[in-house]
Amino acid sequence: MRELQYLNKYLKKYRLKILLGIVITIISRVFSLFAPRLIGESLTAVEHYLSNNQGSMESLKALMLNNILIIIGATLLSGFFTFLMRQTIINVSRYIEFDLKNEIFSHYQRLTQRFYKNNRTGDLMSRISEDVSKVRMYVGPAIMYSINTSTLFVCVIVIMFSIAPKLSFYALIPLPVLSFTIYKLSRIINHRSSVVQEMLSKLSSFTQETFSGISVIKSYGLEQHTHSGFDSLALEAKEKNMNLVKVQAWFFPLMILLIGLSNLIVIFIGGQQYMNGEIEIGVLAEFIIYINMLTWPVAVVGWITSVVQQAEASQKRINDFLDESIEIQDGVGVSGLVNGTLTFENVTLVYPETKIKALDDVSFHIEKGKKLGIIGKVGSGKSSLLNLINRFYDPDAGKILLGGHDIKNFKLQKLRSFIGNVPQNAFLFSESIEDNIRFGKMNASEDEIITASKNAAIHKNIVKFKEGYKTLLGERGVTLSGGQIQRVSIARALIKNSKILLFDDCLSAVDTDTEEKILNHLKSYCKDKTTIIVSHRISSIMYADHIIVLDKGKIIESGDHQKLIHQKGFYFKLFNKQQDEKDQ
Repeated sequence: MRELQYLNKYLKKYRLKILLGIVITIISRVFSLFAPRLIGESLTAVEHYLSNNQGSMESLKALMLNNILIIIGATLLSGFFTFLMRQTIINVSRYIEFDLKNEIFSHYQRLTQRFYKNNRTGDLMSRISEDVSKVRMYVGPAIMYSINTSTLFVCVIVIMFSIAPKLSFYALIPLPVLSFTIYKLSRIINHRSSVVQEMLSKLSSFTQETFSGISVIKSYGLEQHTHSGFDSLALEAKEKNMNLVKVQAWFFPLMILLIGLSNLIVIFIGGQQYMNGEIEIGVLAEFIIYINMLTWPVAVVGWITSVVQQAEASQKRINDFLDESIEIQDGVGVSGLVNGTLTFENVTLVYPETKIKALDDVSFHIEKGKKLGIIGKVGSGKSSLLNLINRFYDPDAGKILLGGHDIKNFKLQKLRSFIGNVPQNAFLFSESIEDNIRFGKMNASEDEIITASKNAAIHKNIVKFKEGYKTLLGERGVTLSGGQIQRVSIARALIKNSKILLFDDCLSAVDTDTEEKILNHLKSYCKDKTTIIVSHRISSIMYADHIIVLDKGKIIESGDHQKLIHQKGFYFKLFNKQQDEKDQ
């Protein structure tokens, strides 16, 4: 249970509720033990009356009625405290489930882009849902039944040995066999539970990717191929689960077999002792009841073991992600006003997974309110440069300064509050258009949303929808066209009214007329904002105050539009090529 020790901090947090649950459990078990003793006394009293005529019929009736009333009362109290036990301990498990899910989700949000590139979404979802549910069964039902079973075992065994030590010894002979069986089976369950959870993650990842890419699957007619892949994974998952349940299926029959054996021993040994006058008939009946009272707890031992082993396997998977180091750490904070001046000083970035040098000794300076255009071939490092400004990654060498301060010194939330970002692959949530734009400014008014939409040249499209700004979008905004998605994303960045605006090839899906409208709006809107526009179209950046051309992570040309044209290098050739394509 090494991995489950991670949960000790939560058990400590709710220790008072758990301790209260333990006390209630003990009280519940104590009341449940009244019945066997009173039944035994009643049988002994009947035997004495019938065989030796000891006492009167009236006193026997009075004793029987008194015992029956006590048994009913004790049973009702035991049931009531059992209810309180469940309300206490099971509620704690829900609190811990809530806390653990929040911790995992919070940790997910702090992890870097590298983590998400190396892990599949389905696996992330499985660990925060399926694995946490398995762990909850440990901190709730498993702990509850463990306390319940332990209390009952201790109480029953102490009572049995106090009444008839010899008979108790023989009755409990099967217990060592039970312990050894549980030990062997639990080790197998632990391993097979891990395999099952990993298989479930694969299945979740496959289905998540299938649903996300359903348009591609349909357009290429891959439904049958995809179904075959799912069928193969589902079959493998079934086999892994069957391997697990085949082992789990041994528990209950073995438990019941061993309890049945104890019953036979009690009847045989106890019967001999009764015939020899060593015990009374009531003791024999009492022992049979005690042994059968242990049937459910003993059977539950197998279930508890199975739950704990599955929780151990799931918690290990959770711990693997919680142990992931957070590469991008908060800075100490920057005091005072920060303007939009941005400086790169000999910045180099290497992706460790591929060893590709995305940026190589890049340096430039942008004054507040100026516009920088970035252009280059695919894979030249344009998007990587913007990712560094957002601190999605940190450079391997060099510094990035905002308002004269190293961006590593900023609190992450503060730094990103200065930046309005439009990524290359715009992402919209399954909310209304209005809510998607409002992600840029959560308290934005309706007028602010409309103004931002007009600046992004999307307002006229939105008002044509039946529900207008209230129109609900499908997953990733599939109900909109590619150009409309980009423009909604631009509106979301503009409404933020931040000091720095980053546009990463965000006009690639719009026509030239719409592009021109958006750029004209941006000229007036961005006059006091530092703006960086990444594009493969020169028309998007030609009016920038400064332009840099990237190739293989290096700046190969820089200057304004006219200067670059006169240099007759890469920029000049690309400009002429795009002009020819436009004329055609």
